[in-house]
Formats: sequence, C-alpha cells, structure tokens
Amino acid sequence: MSNYTKSTNFAVKDGLSAGTAAKRVRGTEIDDEYNAIAVAVATKANINNTALTGVPTAPTAAVAVNTTQLATTAYVKTNIAAIPALTAAAVNALAYPVGSIYTSVVSTNPNSLLGVGSWSAMGQGRVLMGAGGSYGAGSQGGTATETLSIAQIPSHNHGYTGQFGDSDADGGSDRSSSVGAANSHPIITGLNVRGGGQAHNNLQPYLVVYMWKRTS
Repeated sequence: MSNYTKSTNFAVKDGLSAGTAAKRVRGTEIDDEYNAIAVAVATKANINNTALTGVPTAPTAAVAVNTTQLATTAYVKTNIAAIPALTAAAVNALAYPVGSIYTSVVSTNPNSLLGVGSWSAMGQGRVLMGAGGSYGAGSQGGTATETLSIAQIPSHNHGYTGQFGDSDADGGSDRSSSVGAANSHPIITGLNVRGGGQAHNNLQPYLVVYMWKRTS
C-alpha cells in the first residue's frame, strides 16, 4: 500500500515571470501526476472484501470492549490472560453441580477423585428411579421382600379329599353317601392346604455400586 505524493508544484509556476520556461505546465508533468494517483488508488484497501497484506496494524481496544471494533492480537492476548485457568477441578465442578449423583464401584469419596464439592453417601440398598408423576425427587419407597396379603393372592379354589370323594382337584365331582338311620358311617374330609406364608424376593436384577450426592 502506497500513498500519493504530488511531484509537481503547480502553484509555484503561477508566481514565475511570463515567458519563463518553468512557468509552463507540460503534459508529462500532468501525466506523471495522474499515473502516481492511479498507483496509489490501486494499492489502497477496498472498503468491502478487503484482503490485507504485510503486517497491518490497528488501535488496540480496551479490555472487555464488546463492540464491532477490530480486535488486535494485543487485545486478544490481554483478554485471554484475564480468563481464569480452566483446571480439572473447574471442569468437574461444571460436570457435577450441587445436587448431582456420582456412582462408582469403589468407595472413595468423590471429593478425593474430582477435587471439588462436599459429598454424602446415599441410597444404600436402593435403586434409582426417574422423578415424575407421584414420585417426587428425593422420595423413597419399595421393599426388598414382600409378604402377600389375602387381598393380593390370586383368586383360586382348594380341592378336598374324603372317604367317599374321588380327590378331584376342585371338588366338582366328589360324591356324597346316604347313611342309614341304624348305622353310623363317619365321613372324613380335609382341605389340601399348601403354602408357608413366607416373604418372597422383590428385587429386580441389579448391580451394586456406591452412590454419592453432592451437597455443596
């Protein structure tokens, strides 16, 4: 990029005496001036779609300026230096904000592993469930084993056996006997009772881990 410098002082010629050779304006002088102007214009940056060369410079904006002003390398360097160091602890603090749950198969407190926050063990003997509906976040419920009540047992029949019965499973075809008045024939019957009333396992397939909640 070059600047235009006028090489002929035309105003000086006006003050010269008439007939002086230097007072005349020659075509070559005018041509040289226009050529110099053309070169200067051609090497200037365009307003639109400028492609700068060399080492262009610009004024450096103040720190944290948020305008359309150009950002020089000095401005960028100064603002980068003002950014807090992005440490592993800072990254972990963003990944595990307060209220986050951390799971692991080792019992080490997450503060020792992540370098951030205070953590409390939680959920011993429990699995996680998504919050929603009648299940509020932080609520607990469920049991590891369950003993069914009478209302929870499926509807069913019990067969019986007897002296004159055929031991049909539901008693539908068992026969009765007519006993004469002068004779005594006891009929012995009994229900086929099954079941011990024990609690049954109520657990889904599981993987045991340590669970921690970040509290601060």
